[in-house]
Amino acid sequence: MRYVVYGTGAVGGVIGGHLALADRSVTLVARGAHLAAIREGGLRLDTGSGMHRIVAPATDTAADVEWTDDTVVVLAVKSHQAATALADLRTHAPSRTPIVCATNGIATETAVLRVFAHTYAVCVMLPATHLEPGVVVAGCHPTPAILDIGRIPGGTDDTTAAVAADLRAAGMVSEERDDIMAWKRRKLLMNVGNGVDASYRQGDAADELADRAVAEGERVLARAGVSLVTADQDRARRGDVLARRSDLAREGGSTWQSLRRGTGDSEIDYLSGEIVLQGRLLGVPTPANAAIVEATRALAASGGEPRSLDAGDTLRRL
Repeated sequence: MRYVVYGTGAVGGVIGGHLALADRSVTLVARGAHLAAIREGGLRLDTGSGMHRIVAPATDTAADVEWTDDTVVVLAVKSHQAATALADLRTHAPSRTPIVCATNGIATETAVLRVFAHTYAVCVMLPATHLEPGVVVAGCHPTPAILDIGRIPGGTDDTTAAVAADLRAAGMVSEERDDIMAWKRRKLLMNVGNGVDASYRQGDAADELADRAVAEGERVLARAGVSLVTADQDRARRGDVLARRSDLAREGGSTWQSLRRGTGDSEIDYLSGEIVLQGRLLGVPTPANAAIVEATRALAASGGEPRSLDAGDTLRRL
């Protein structure tokens, strides 16, 4: 397979970097200062085995990609950026191109399937950080990620087998899943805590707010009647595979990183916001998630300091 990693941030950088180190053909799609740094000095991939310089073609548009019959796109943008990426891919990628969604949330796959018949999903278990242009830090070592894959709406095929094999050859853990969305829905419930982690001061009140948000998500998905692996199944899958690097300070998740970089936006609408949306469609109240969305939106738009809000104030309003 030849890979186009569309979105070379924390997740895409770790995936693309390790594929390149395993001698797979990789084209990196990035933007702004990050793209400029990659073009100038390569992608610097900080891992537990040292700093690696990944030299690969880099661009900001699918128009520059040399498309072949064996090209696969790993879509690794944040969910709120997927529409722009998809518009670019729709214009320039062949319609039979497999699109592998390595995104958080559960909305991107449906949007991609509207345009590309060969749509796949990855349940991303990959702690990583991207705060500096040109640099991506893998948070775990020696295994940087668990990246299980399946076809949308279900099943597996030759593409899932080939991609999983390449991911394993690159040092990551990957299995094919007949119902990958059951795993991604569990990951969504874990990600509803992202807004709390990003926006609120850590402590007991923040923990309670996050617990309320997860409980709302459980109720919404139960009402929806969709497949969902249990928390115990998720813990068993992770096991002791992902060992955090002892040389790194624990920082924040992907939403915290967006606020820390001052991007002005975040993917909160596709994390806690997805629970809010589904709750509205199903008539299930989701006040904790709605409060998290509102707070995180406002903090991102104002350029406010991450983790500067008091979760106790939000709990009292709830």
